[in-house]
This record gives sequence, C-alpha cells and structure tokens, in this order.
Amino acid sequence: MLDANRLRVLVEIAHAGSIAAAAERLSFTPPALSQQLTKLEREVGCPLVDRGRTGATLTEAGRVLLDHGERVMGELRDAEAAVRAIAGEPPRRLSLGAFASAGKVLLPDTLAAFGRAHPHVRLSLSDIEPPSGYGLVTSGELDLLVTHRYPGAPLPRVGGLHRERVLVDPLVVVAPAGHPVVQHRSPTLVDLADEEWICGAPGIPNRVSLDTAAATAGVRLGVAYETRDYEVALALIEAGVGVALVPRSVLGAARRGDWVSRPLRGTRLARDIFTVHRRRPSEPVSAMVATLRRTAAGVLDWGGPPAEDGGV
Repeated sequence: MLDANRLRVLVEIAHAGSIAAAAERLSFTPPALSQQLTKLEREVGCPLVDRGRTGATLTEAGRVLLDHGERVMGELRDAEAAVRAIAGEPPRRLSLGAFASAGKVLLPDTLAAFGRAHPHVRLSLSDIEPPSGYGLVTSGELDLLVTHRYPGAPLPRVGGLHRERVLVDPLVVVAPAGHPVVQHRSPTLVDLADEEWICGAPGIPNRVSLDTAAATAGVRLGVAYETRDYEVALALIEAGVGVALVPRSVLGAARRGDWVSRPLRGTRLARDIFTVHRRRPSEPVSAMVATLRRTAAGVLDWGGPPAEDGGV
C-alpha cells in the first residue's frame, strides 16, 4: 500500500511547481523531499516527476497518481474535520481562492458580510486564475474556489466536486467617449472589424472568447494591445487607443472614466462565474456560498438564475 505522506509529497510538488517550493511549504529541505519522492517512485516502479532547472513536471504516471492523491488528501482532511466536529470543535478556518476581478467585484462585500456573521472563522484568500484551482479543492488545500468560464473556453472536469453558477456576467463593448460606436445602440463585430482591440494574449480566456465570436461572425479582428488586466484595458481605452470587450460587473466596480459601453448585437457573450467546493461542505463553506449568491444578485441588473452543475 502506498504511503500517504509520500503521496502528499507528490501532490505538493504538483501544486507548488517545484521540489524547492514544495519543500518550503512542507518545512522539509529539498534533498529530504527529493528522497521521499524517490521512495514513492520506487514503490510504484516508474518515474513520477521530470526534474528540470526551471521546475518539476509530472510524467503521465505522475499525473494519474496526482488525480488519486488529491482525492486521498481531501478525504483525509474531511475525516479529520468530521472527528473534530464530533469532539465539539467547529471549523475555524476557511481558505478561499478567486480570480483577480472577482476579488474586486464580488469579494469585498461578501467577505465583510461573512465576517460580521461568522467572526470566529478565520479567512484566507489566494489569487487563482482559471482554469487552475480545482485540484486544490479536491485535495482540501482550498475550501472554496471562485472561478469563471468564458465563451469558447472548455469547462474543466469537476472530478466529484460540486460546481454552482452564481453569476452570468455579460461582456459589453467599451470604447473611448466620442467614438463612432456611440452611434449604435448595439454594434456588431462587423461594425468594429477595423478597430484596434485590447484583449488578453492567445490562449487567455477573454481572447479565446473574442476569437471565437469573430470567427462565428466571419470577421478578423486585430488585437493591438495584449493585457488580461481589465483596469489596464480601461486606462488604454480612456487614452483613445482601442476598444475591448469587458464584463459588465467590472464596469460597475470601476472608477467612472472617459469611455462608453454598448451591448454587442448578433451574439450573446457572457462569462459564467462559479463556486466550486467538495461534495460535503462545512457549515462555513455553505454560509460563504450563500453570501456570495446574495452579493452576486446585486452586482448586475441582468443575469440568469443560479444553476447547479454536477457533471464531469
């Protein structure tokens, strides 16, 4: 039978990205952690990690074992929490992971409200950009993940987790004040085909969304300025250098600038914002999700109802 402590070593290396970083998280020396990994590889009879100068990459066998290892770590944490609950010790910590714009749009009001209602629970927050984070929830390192999916981007497997959509966040065209786009109540991508666009680099979810919509509309759009930061995009728009698709929730939270926004006609683009947690959430996790739902309901004038997604 595999040693659970050595299995944890593999999980930590995968999550940290290197043996040195994993060793620091586990309070090991890198040579000691490497020895534990070697023993695990000897137990399974094959290499699990390719060690390189820039970090550690899991082999195919390592990725398979990681999937099992994350579930084992999560079950062990659940078992410990269940025993502590029987002993009368309620959960006192909640670790939350969220992407950058959720940290500005959803979390301030949510964390403040939760803190007032649950002052005994200590909160922690980590920046997690989608699609990362699911494995951290599976292993129990994160109690709750706030993540998104843009149109055209695949939705990650939940792997036995519970995923719930809490917000449908429309993408709207934002242009400098006085731009000809203001002449259209709802411009199309064809109307904007000759504009210089501001968007993330290829492969970034909002770029995938823009490229997919352009292909559907039969136009080729030119992305002149690559940034995934919406605050940077809005600053560039104010300077008059381009246009962008921006989530409506981001505009609501932004300082009002010298720009205008319009809904896009001919295609319905929106990012879905989800919460992800383990199937048997603690009371603080359930309370945090409920608080997030209430916050999300007030973010937009328009949105779809929350929908549960328990698929794989």
